[in-house]
Amino acid sequence: MARVKRGVTTHARHKKVLDQAKGFVGRSSTSFRIAQERLEKSLQYAYRDRRVKKREFRGLWIQRINAAVRDHGLTYSRFIDGLKRAGIEMDRKVLAAIAYDDPASFAAIVQKVQAALA
Repeated sequence: MARVKRGVTTHARHKKVLDQAKGFVGRSSTSFRIAQERLEKSLQYAYRDRRVKKREFRGLWIQRINAAVRDHGLTYSRFIDGLKRAGIEMDRKVLAAIAYDDPASFAAIVQKVQAALA
């Protein structure tokens, strides 16, 4: 049986890992063994943080809505209650964008909400 030399496949596998580890600091980007460990951990962080990002953005939208609503004399929770009573179905992302970009339109929404609460 012929002898199998595995240098080509090993080199390709190492190259793939080191290419993905480009940008890591120190030996994490140059040494295969360390790069492999750091890469595995970075992929775990990426997986986790794709979910965390959704939570953080929701919090940001709520803060923006709350700040905009308080200018009109309401709190965030009363505003959300009024939205439901007024039958306005807008998610927090859209409301935050309107509050940030177009205060006049947001003021009109707040007036409808206040009418529904009264």
